[in-house]
Amino acid sequence: MKPPRIGVLALQGDVREHLAVLRALGADAVGVRRRAELSGVDALVLPGGESTTISRLARTFGLFEPLQAAIAAGLPVYGSCAGMILLAERVLDGEAAQETFGGLDVTVRRNAFGRQVDSFEGPVDMAGLHPADPDRQVRVQGVFIRAPWVEQAGAGVQVLATVRADQPGAGKIVAVRQGPLLATAFHPELTADARVHGLFAQIVEEYR
Repeated sequence: MKPPRIGVLALQGDVREHLAVLRALGADAVGVRRRAELSGVDALVLPGGESTTISRLARTFGLFEPLQAAIAAGLPVYGSCAGMILLAERVLDGEAAQETFGGLDVTVRRNAFGRQVDSFEGPVDMAGLHPADPDRQVRVQGVFIRAPWVEQAGAGVQVLATVRADQPGAGKIVAVRQGPLLATAFHPELTADARVHGLFAQIVEEYR
């Protein structure tokens, strides 16, 4: 079987970093800027960046409604940081023109950890990454840059990670999964650890 073709929405944000990780995992990773490119992928990554800018550019490039429809139809999607906001059904502290693609039954607080100067790195204990026991939490390095967190998760949403007690925002939800949708408040693409992307690759194969 051919490797999955996984797109990275290439409108704004850390696109190259996601492409590099996905290619290292063996995926056929491509940038997506046009509707025709979206229709040719098995899955999509929504990268970190600025959520309002990405949504506006998606409208400019004619991608907003096709993306919403693809997500509603079951396209596997992983969103990191701004991508988590874009997948959320509800956003707190958003801008007046804030729009999301939706799909995740969560309420996300935008810039929840504070401004750029409040960005930090620290360990995150996350479920879903252990090959033999998906319920076991394993430690990854979380890079939080003007990051959101999940204020409320619906009954169908699996919480994969919360902030450790010794970190800002202790107890807040920072990684979730709902069916083919995966989201993290942090940026694994900015570390040398490919396990979160590996989890997404497994999700893609499940729904392929």
